[in-house]
Amino acid sequence: MSARRKKQKTRFPLVFLGLFLIGIAFIFSLNSLADPLPKEEETNTEALSQEEFIDRIAPYAQELQKGYGILPSIIIGQAILESDWGQSSLASEYNNLFGIKSFGHSKKVTLDTQEFYNGEWVTIQGDFRVYDTWEESMDDHTMLFVNGVDWNPALYVNVLTANDYRSAAQALQDAGYATDPDYASKIIQVIETYQLNRFDQ
Repeated sequence: MSARRKKQKTRFPLVFLGLFLIGIAFIFSLNSLADPLPKEEETNTEALSQEEFIDRIAPYAQELQKGYGILPSIIIGQAILESDWGQSSLASEYNNLFGIKSFGHSKKVTLDTQEFYNGEWVTIQGDFRVYDTWEESMDDHTMLFVNGVDWNPALYVNVLTANDYRSAAQALQDAGYATDPDYASKIIQVIETYQLNRFDQ
């Protein structure tokens, strides 16, 4: 009888130990479920290959063409050139694919930027728009062409009405979208290198 009791006494601590370990494992499993997804899965700014970047934004660029007429090749070409395939800090951290400046009370971030003045490149500080998604950035980019700017609502009308990407790229440069004197040729080169005009309808 005493031997049996002794055996039972040794069983209870083992049972409690087992329950304790199960409880710890359960808590850890709950914590892992509650942990947020890794950063690259939370956003649309994870490192993409060049073809993945194009595939990522091309469908929405085509939707914008249906709504407003701007050529997808221009949208995608500018996004590639301005954001370095979505890898610039402005694009990857602040979802601004096009280097769009901030005016008024919009959300903004101040970053160094290169501008071409008096025949040379200079680094200045610029205020840039901050967006929640790449699509929001694409919307704002398109609406800039649709609405123009305060001092000239028709500034980008030739970009919208262009029948081909070459004319649209030249219209971008003529309107002063960028200070780079070779902006149009760079856009055209990107479009032709990656055959972005295949998305134009």
